[in-house]
Amino acid sequence: MNTLSYKTISANKNTVSKEWVLIDAENEVLGRMASKAANLLRGKHKPDFTPHVDCGDNVVIINADKIRLTGNKWNAKEYIRHSGYPGGQRTTTARELMAKKPTAMVEKAIKGMLPKNKLGSNLFRNLFVYAGAEHNQQAQKPKKVNLKSIR
Repeated sequence: MNTLSYKTISANKNTVSKEWVLIDAENEVLGRMASKAANLLRGKHKPDFTPHVDCGDNVVIINADKIRLTGNKWNAKEYIRHSGYPGGQRTTTARELMAKKPTAMVEKAIKGMLPKNKLGSNLFRNLFVYAGAEHNQQAQKPKKVNLKSIR
């Protein structure tokens, strides 16, 4: 009988190798940077990617307050939330949100690109966003990633 000489590798939480990566968001377009960060969080860049397992890296993003938005999005892009009460819909523009909480735009963009289930919630916990150039993950020695090299 002729059988295959290899087996499909399915990663699990014990066999996954997680790394720490650092992304500098200065002068990066928000959506493009967020999609690459979401791929790193999900682990899609690894050869042993398994869809139902957290096999992605831990991502640290610095300089989130220096991102770019193209076109007129600083004034036209709106973030909508609802209190749950009648007439409780509130909107905030990108400029207002950046002034109030600089890391929120990056977090919302990346969270929207992750799965909407328990796995997505766990993956989001591997993301650390900082407004300035300083971060609290120096002990993990994150390696700096060039976003141009990521597809």
